[in-house]
Amino acid sequence: MKIAVLSTNKSLYSTRRFVEAAVKRGHQCEVIDHSKCYVGIQQGKPSIHYKGLDIADIDAIIPRIGSSVTFYGSAIVRQFEVMGVISANPSQAITRSRDKLRCMQILSGAGLGLPITGFARTASNVDDLINMVGGAPLVIKLLEGTQGIGVVLAETKKAASSVIEAFYGLGNNILIQEYIKEAKGTDIRAFVVDGKVVGAMKRTAKEGEFRSNLHRGGTAEVVKLSRKEKETAIAAARAMGLTVAGVDLLPSARGPLILEVNSSPGLEGIENATGKDIAVEIIKYLEVEYEAKQAAKQLAPKRKIKKESNL
Repeated sequence: MKIAVLSTNKSLYSTRRFVEAAVKRGHQCEVIDHSKCYVGIQQGKPSIHYKGLDIADIDAIIPRIGSSVTFYGSAIVRQFEVMGVISANPSQAITRSRDKLRCMQILSGAGLGLPITGFARTASNVDDLINMVGGAPLVIKLLEGTQGIGVVLAETKKAASSVIEAFYGLGNNILIQEYIKEAKGTDIRAFVVDGKVVGAMKRTAKEGEFRSNLHRGGTAEVVKLSRKEKETAIAAARAMGLTVAGVDLLPSARGPLILEVNSSPGLEGIENATGKDIAVEIIKYLEVEYEAKQAAKQLAPKRKIKKESNL
């Protein structure tokens, strides 16, 4: 296969690992900066150009779409899909998972465990909103935040009211979320590929911090998931329509709660913690899809001949 990793930075750990894994499995692989691609849309002949050339020879893509270019990046992935190129994650699922509110709504509708979450347009009903999620302490999140940025723990109702009003005053969209005390600054990242958990790690926040993100100084260690945690992670990825997903779970008294579902989960933390070659698992998935596509192509003419013979 000829595989393209859609990434704006070829030196990133995850990007490099995908290239290494693809080459290791005998494929051609290149890094394409999706922010510099442009599309041509015409009847029966969709195209994508990059650096002045028509890139029509790609068999599969691995999207690594950053949050700052979700709209444009998803449009490029969608164009590849229109051209019949296999994608590690569907464009619609990427867009869906990037909207934290939409993600929570989909997971809630699927009956999956979540921290109680509130959303409003203005601060006019702050007291009721705080009560809705069980009161203080509570977590306030910017809808557009990533890697723990824009996430605030409000320890008292007064502090929560002040922060909520400040965010609304700046025109930000926010989520107000129940604080799970029993998690004690830890969460679990389950890495799902094609309906299976291929690796999992427990992340622990550094002292004095409640956010366990590795980018915020958290630490990671391998963890064995319970049956319920595995089922929840797999169900979350399925509900979002993601083939490749990093599902973040909070341990709680009422079972695992889904904190977030990431469509471009990083490989460095999970591979270092587990010692597993997660990148190869994703390449293997693309191989299965490619083989199925080739088999379908070979069957298509035979079906046509059979149909004509019945005339």
